[in-house]
Amino acid sequence: MTTTTPTPVGVIGVGSMGRNHARVYRELPTTELVGVYDADEENARAVAEEYDTRYRSLDDLLSAVEAVSIAVPTQYHFDTARECIDAGVDVLVEKPFVSDAEEGERLIEFADERNVNIQVGHVERFNPAVSTLLDLVEDLDIIAVDAHRLGPPLDREIDESAVMDLMIHDIDILLALVDDEVDAVDAVGNRNARYASANLAFESGVVGQLTASRVTQEKVRKLTISAETCRVTVDYIDQTLEVTRGSAPEYIREDGEFTHRHESFVEQLSVENREPLKHELDAFVESVRTGTEPPVTGEDGLRALELVKEIDELSKDSTRKTPKPATTQ
Repeated sequence: MTTTTPTPVGVIGVGSMGRNHARVYRELPTTELVGVYDADEENARAVAEEYDTRYRSLDDLLSAVEAVSIAVPTQYHFDTARECIDAGVDVLVEKPFVSDAEEGERLIEFADERNVNIQVGHVERFNPAVSTLLDLVEDLDIIAVDAHRLGPPLDREIDESAVMDLMIHDIDILLALVDDEVDAVDAVGNRNARYASANLAFESGVVGQLTASRVTQEKVRKLTISAETCRVTVDYIDQTLEVTRGSAPEYIREDGEFTHRHESFVEQLSVENREPLKHELDAFVESVRTGTEPPVTGEDGLRALELVKEIDELSKDSTRKTPKPATTQ
């Protein structure tokens, strides 16, 4: 019986998200966490000690690894990823991919020239319920997709809008579900970009309605598909997937009177229970090992980014417009 040598990996940027990457790499049997780097050296050393690895300079880390996760602030994604690619290191770049589309195009071209893989960290794609959904939709005639990603105000400051931070997850899922070009987009927002709603229409006729909020006093992470033959509901938090199918209407005679009945049947599909981040990093490392295309490519991340930035700008524009005064009768 042969064993495979663990892939040496590292994490660049060990804030809250990067710390989780370090934890998962430490737990995966296919990886060896050989080091972490962060501009905050004190924090990086603390994370390194917690996960039994080393704090390294960036150059030292890149000389020791085959792959890294990049979890630095978005404005540093391009420069950091380019340095990694130049060193021949495969990268997983947290979402959003980069700050603007031009940077993304340049990174993808640079990586292709050097035969380096880029995976974008759209972790919700690896939610077990979503994996099951993506298999299911191949047989569905989709009419509409409705997604809600809501939650209360955070106890920490965050620079990104609700669209860039939250809705981007559902945009990525929507684009994975509907393999088609977007024909029209509209969006509105308020509460200083902490609430936004968007409507999309695809060339095929499929429509999408997306809402993201950091001012809603309930945490909701749900997506619903309306199809010709059923309604599919995904709960990202519970990692559940329900399919509701309707029966034909019946007219029943009871006590000499006719009554109408229309029953629905709800099927709870079996979903593997697994941490999405662990599934994501496992898939990334597999692409590194095999040299195959990662499941969420740079092109995927760029497409989601372009649409999200358009929605974000539209939603912010809506708050700048002066509302029309109410008319009195």
